[in-house]
Amino acid sequence: MKQRARKAVGTLATVVFLAVYSLVAMAVGGIFVVGRGLAFELPYYVVAGVLWLPVVMALIRWMARPDSIS
Repeated sequence: MKQRARKAVGTLATVVFLAVYSLVAMAVGGIFVVGRGLAFELPYYVVAGVLWLPVVMALIRWMARPDSIS
């Protein structure tokens, strides 16, 4: 796959992933965390706020790969 196509697919995948992830994180936080106090809320939001990074970093790394010479 050419880099231009990888970037298009990766951008779409990133947007879809972040939309789904944020909705799931919000639902989980709303059901299990909200109202339990700062001791539960703060760690949850820190972890939930950082957990998406490895997935998006892997996508960006994949998108930035140069085209193979063949």
